[in-house]
Amino acid sequence: MFTGLIQEIGRIQKIQVCAHTIQLTCEASKEFLQDYKIGDSMAINGACLTAIDKKETTFTVDIMPETFKRTSFSKLKSGDKVNLELAMSSQGRFEGHFVSGHIDTTSKLIKKTKNENATLLTFYYPPALQAEIIPQGSIGINGVSLTVTAVTPGTFSIGLIPHSQQKTTLHDLTPGEIVNIETDIIGKYIKAQGGLSHEQNR
Repeated sequence: MFTGLIQEIGRIQKIQVCAHTIQLTCEASKEFLQDYKIGDSMAINGACLTAIDKKETTFTVDIMPETFKRTSFSKLKSGDKVNLELAMSSQGRFEGHFVSGHIDTTSKLIKKTKNENATLLTFYYPPALQAEIIPQGSIGINGVSLTVTAVTPGTFSIGLIPHSQQKTTLHDLTPGEIVNIETDIIGKYIKAQGGLSHEQNR
């Protein structure tokens, strides 16, 4: 389980395509990886992956071909920056929102504008996610916990405050780039139950 609060920006060192899997090696600071061990989980751009090797300033994870195809990892290359978050500790303070690290789909950035100190980003979303993306609801974009500011048929928007601009890779996105999307897990459960009845909403 993750919170969507990015702890460090890492950098892709190598992506190696093997016979039945893909191995991704990422660089991060010595301090960030100090307590990280082989077998531990890490969210890389929002996708929960398990370390199979770890050195002082790098770690390597396996990615299944299906995960590779269904996420933005197929677009990554050596040198690209990625958002990193360690799995939440049971003793840690919970902020952000519940993020499972299971990517629902990828989305394309359509528009990027400024509104005073905020950066507004508008993304496409597929019809299948329509009931899971609502104004003022939570969404994970490349692992970043964000609040949806507006929804129209086929698009949604979020705003980046200065802190999110500085501490994540989202401010560097340009129109046309692909990102990983995870909708709110609570919304998924409500959708699976057919939504709340009128009486439950009262």
